[in-house]
Amino acid sequence: MRKCVITNERFPKKDLMRVVRTPEGNVIYDKTGKANGRGVYLSKSITVIEKAKKMNALSRHLNTEIPNEIYIELIKAIEHEN
Repeated sequence: MRKCVITNERFPKKDLMRVVRTPEGNVIYDKTGKANGRGVYLSKSITVIEKAKKMNALSRHLNTEIPNEIYIELIKAIEHEN
């Protein structure tokens, strides 16, 4: 079980999306859930992704700037699933 950093709800790992700051300092959307680095989990909801962007939550949790492309990639992944 992992916790969404926005909703604070707990879900199985496979039901969440993971964003990682790699040891090199890059920020990636971790589709596999196994990439090395500091990770945060988000619920698979466009509303949650938009709230994370508005609140700058990922930047605070990962201590780095989050490129806009990450948010776009997360939303596309959700849309592709539905």
